[in-house]
Amino acid sequence: MSILSRFQDIISSNINAVLDRLENPEKMIDQYLRNMMKDLAEVKKDTASIMAEEARSKRLVDDNEAEVQKYNRFAKKALSAGNDEDARVFLAKKQELEDIGVGLAKSYAVAHENASKMRQMHDKLSSDIEKLKNRRAMLKAQLSVAETQEKMNKLDKTTGRARGTMGAFQRMEDKVNQRLDEASAMAELNEEPVDEAKSLAEKYTPDKSSAAVDDELQRLKEEMGL
Repeated sequence: MSILSRFQDIISSNINAVLDRLENPEKMIDQYLRNMMKDLAEVKKDTASIMAEEARSKRLVDDNEAEVQKYNRFAKKALSAGNDEDARVFLAKKQELEDIGVGLAKSYAVAHENASKMRQMHDKLSSDIEKLKNRRAMLKAQLSVAETQEKMNKLDKTTGRARGTMGAFQRMEDKVNQRLDEASAMAELNEEPVDEAKSLAEKYTPDKSSAAVDDELQRLKEEMGL
């Protein structure tokens, strides 16, 4: 059978070593998994068939052995009854069945070996498939972490640019404030010095506007006879 011809390849294969050699295991694992699931389905079907053949061969061997023992008992009974010729016939039949039994035993041995191989392949494929599923889950988890890290790296770059922009803005603000301070200082320096004597003279100078108002008030009173 084709699947039995692949027995050594499947049994000797190391799924972890195969995956480690893949350049992009994330993309290849699904394909390997599909292939192995297909193989497992074929193995299950063939295993059932070969195990059935093993059971049939064992049943034939057991039935033949029972017949051998039956005719052996008949031969003993014939001898006990003093019928040597009858015993001879039974022993001849016994030998014929024993010869057939040799072939049946060989067939059973082959069927048993094949069934054993099929069970080994089934167990190996099931184990490898489980490893593949675990490896795929691990890779997906690693990919998720990598994507998150990439997002964090991009965010760090954006934050770094923002910090740089804020730093440049702060430097510009410092320069503007420095120029304002310099302009204020220059304006203060450009002011004329205060003449204290002149200021005091203004204190003692009569308010002409007030005198004019007083004169106008007096004139109105005279007109009104007040």
